Formats: sequence, C-alpha cells, structure tokens
Amino acid sequence: MTHSLDLDEALIREALALDEQQNLESVIETALREYIQRRQRRKIIDLFGTIDYDETYDYKAQRQIS
Repeated sequence: MTHSLDLDEALIREALALDEQQNLESVIETALREYIQRRQRRKIIDLFGTIDYDETYDYKAQRQIS
C-alpha cells in the first residue's frame, strides 16, 4: 500500500541511525507495530482494579471436582 506522508526529517534520520540495517519502510512499520503494542498494553493496564474477584476462591480445589 502506497501513501504519501509529510514526516519530520530529523525524526527519520534519527530512527534510521538507530538501526542502520533498516530502510525507511521497515523503520515506519516497526514504529507502527510498537505504537499498537503500547496502546494495547495501555488498554489492559486501564482494566486493573476494575474486575471483581473472590479472594477466597481456591482454583486447586476446583481441579479436584470432576
């Protein structure tokens, strides 16, 4: 898929300098993947403290029930 983007040249140079083996396309793909992962983690972290659970629940005892 081809897109035309107006990106900060200094950011591009810095990103390319961090890993000389990558080209511009792979740098942008890596950045997008990392961005998506961070956003997904943030959604999970936002759930902490919102889920009720029973502190007395014994999962080992439940395994014995067949």
